[in-house]
Amino acid sequence: MRRNDGNPPAGEKAPAGKKTPAAGPPFWRKPLAELSRREWEALCDGCGRCCLVKLEDEDTGKIHFTDVACKLFAPGTCRCRDYARRARKVHDCVRLTPENVETIPWLPPTCAYRLRREGKDLPDWHPLISGDPDSVRRAGVSCHEKVSALEEDVAVDDLPDFIVSWPGKWPKGAGRAKKQGKA
Repeated sequence: MRRNDGNPPAGEKAPAGKKTPAAGPPFWRKPLAELSRREWEALCDGCGRCCLVKLEDEDTGKIHFTDVACKLFAPGTCRCRDYARRARKVHDCVRLTPENVETIPWLPPTCAYRLRREGKDLPDWHPLISGDPDSVRRAGVSCHEKVSALEEDVAVDDLPDFIVSWPGKWPKGAGRAKKQGKA
């Protein structure tokens, strides 16, 4: 028997991105500081752009992305190979929090944490909207097949040779996020 309140029956999930009348707006529209740890982690689209080595110009302070990834980056999945212990294994790994996403200058324009910080909704390709974790790759947003090396394979002095602009740009053909309307 189906409930008539618009919510799915017990044990079934509502389709990704769909709000149900009794449930209210989806969790990702809450202010970042109000998200539970599980909700916070689910907000990540898994693109891998934050795992790319970044260089800061000492004279201008400008941040440059490279196509060199962290030594724990798994190119096939664009995820960390040891997420739970990453900070112990990578001394400069930055753990994103509701507090520091307000000040980190290098979050890519496609990053869900940055989009939500700016009051924008998630784009159609985000897995929470599409219901498909592979939609990030298909939209051209992920680092899939774009990483040229892992940092342990590149000398520090050679990193400037790997500077690329694509991580700091919105991919052509990927739907843009819109300013969040009233829920």
